[in-house]
Amino acid sequence: MPSSQALHRSIILLILVSLILAACQPGPASMETPTSTPPASTPTPTLTPPRILTICLGQEPNTLYPYGTPNAAARSVLAAIYDGPIDYETYTYQPVILEKLPSLADGDALIEPVPVIIGDEVVDADGLPATLDEGVRVIPSGCPNDDCAVIYDGFSELEMDQMVVTFTLLPDLVWSDGTPLTAADSVFSYMLAADPDTPGSKYLVDRTQNYEAADELTVQWWGKPGFIDPTYFTNFWTPYPEHLWGEFTAAELPEADVATTFPVGWGPYVIDEWVTGDQITLLKNPYYFRSGEGLPRFNILVFRFINDSSLAISALLAGQCDVLDPSIHLEGQVGLLRALEESNQLQIVSSTTMITERIDFGIQPASYDNGYSLVAGDRPNILGDRRTRQAIAMCLDRQQVVDTVLYGLSPVPDSFIPPDHPLHNPGLPHYPFDVAAASQLLDAVGWKDHDNDASTPRQAWGVPGVLAGTPLVLNYWTTTATQRRQASEILAQSLAQCGIQVDVQYYLPDDLYAEGPAGVLFGRQFDLAQFAMGTAGMEPSCEWYMSAEIPTEKNHWVGTNVSGYNNPVYDAACRAAGRALYGDPEYAEAYYNAQSIFAEDLPSIPLYLHLRLAAARPDQCNFSLDASANPLWNLEAFDYGAACAGP
Repeated sequence: MPSSQALHRSIILLILVSLILAACQPGPASMETPTSTPPASTPTPTLTPPRILTICLGQEPNTLYPYGTPNAAARSVLAAIYDGPIDYETYTYQPVILEKLPSLADGDALIEPVPVIIGDEVVDADGLPATLDEGVRVIPSGCPNDDCAVIYDGFSELEMDQMVVTFTLLPDLVWSDGTPLTAADSVFSYMLAADPDTPGSKYLVDRTQNYEAADELTVQWWGKPGFIDPTYFTNFWTPYPEHLWGEFTAAELPEADVATTFPVGWGPYVIDEWVTGDQITLLKNPYYFRSGEGLPRFNILVFRFINDSSLAISALLAGQCDVLDPSIHLEGQVGLLRALEESNQLQIVSSTTMITERIDFGIQPASYDNGYSLVAGDRPNILGDRRTRQAIAMCLDRQQVVDTVLYGLSPVPDSFIPPDHPLHNPGLPHYPFDVAAASQLLDAVGWKDHDNDASTPRQAWGVPGVLAGTPLVLNYWTTTATQRRQASEILAQSLAQCGIQVDVQYYLPDDLYAEGPAGVLFGRQFDLAQFAMGTAGMEPSCEWYMSAEIPTEKNHWVGTNVSGYNNPVYDAACRAAGRALYGDPEYAEAYYNAQSIFAEDLPSIPLYLHLRLAAARPDQCNFSLDASANPLWNLEAFDYGAACAGP
């Protein structure tokens, strides 16, 4: 097979030859009598220069193998090679290379009762893969929630619900090397994902009973009995080229050039050249399934690597970049970018993300796991009363953090779900910065301003589980990141106005996130901890705060609920959200309930949503960022210049 460079040269040569041949074709025969008038000169054909788009990245891609944990820059390049298969835009799902998203209403998704016996692989009532046996707690067929879960006795007949989903590819899809793309490529991708040598989450693989091609365009997914997936219509594995990758093992692919450096796709562009340390050049894919729509808009796409934000901005102003990708960290350059935008030298493109910066309370330190005892030296239960946590929330000037550190580009959230998300509960209580209201609440709990001096910490007088006279002094752990230093300084000052003293300590990330029991975060050894949590899905998970997610010695200190928060009512609401189906009223209701409980109990205080910042030439169009999408999700439609002026 010819190399991509040779292919590029061949294409250019064919264009030149065709133009020359066209210019040399004889004209129509003439019946006029020749005269002495000299013949007109033959016009020279004009070659239209190729349109080139240059996107500057903040780093060089570490790999283009999708299962090889690609970095942010690599994910942007992959958006040019692949398109979909499902786009995530404004918190909605859009099929790209599928005819439609399957649905129960249309019959291409089913929930069927199936008999199960001892030894069958199922998903238990807690949502965990299990081998059915005596004593396993499961949800029988037709049971809508935990209320009718049963503990299997080992011999009774039992039926459980199973999901079956059918996906149909668009016809005539072709890989960029001209090979037809089929359902078998998606099954090959599933087999790769399931292989122990392939890195990445096995969550869906572990809950899948079978995934197979019914014909060249159709693939079917069977969940394990008991697994009711709210977003079942996304359980389609992105196709990868079996005809090229199939000769390698899962262990070999992360090092194979055909997967890591020059992968073929079905998207708008195909890689032509990778100059290490400099740039990647891509050409328009002649087999792109949307080429009939005039897409993509450019003949050549160049990704340049510039890891310094100041140099990147200079390159944009000099015309060496058309777009600055969010992988260039522009957060510290917002003031400059705004000034340049006001003078029409560039445009800022921004959005929030699905990553929330937060402060978690150390409600239940790990030392409480064997029973709480002040005599044994346990930390006083200073954060056990939710009113204390609510008061602390009102002592945090989060709006000043957003206005100062993030230039007002992020909202102050009141939930683990972003405020513009369709599942956000609009009726949640708010905790604005209010020293007077917070002081009243602290007084009611028993935290008294004993000396009428706000500059000294309050003391406990009648706080349950806290010795009288204990000062309201909290440790506050976070990382050394500049943005966190700025935020923590503002928040420490605002807490002091309420008589709450915090001792801020900055850790290197590896130290803060170290494994328990030694690690301060996952070992649950903190009062306040500031860090970020995000999701690759469309909904931040309520499971983050479930009791099953508390890191303990029993689960080897693995879990997201580092606060130690434990509320069975919250757990039940979250499990209901996990069993309801996306789009059903029960789905939104369950998320609303979970958020209401969260906002009252406050195991964690959301501070702000992380930003995604980009910049572009002032006449760039069709480039927008979306909280739930890849930054270059609609790269094929990017354009600039006269084409953006409209009719």
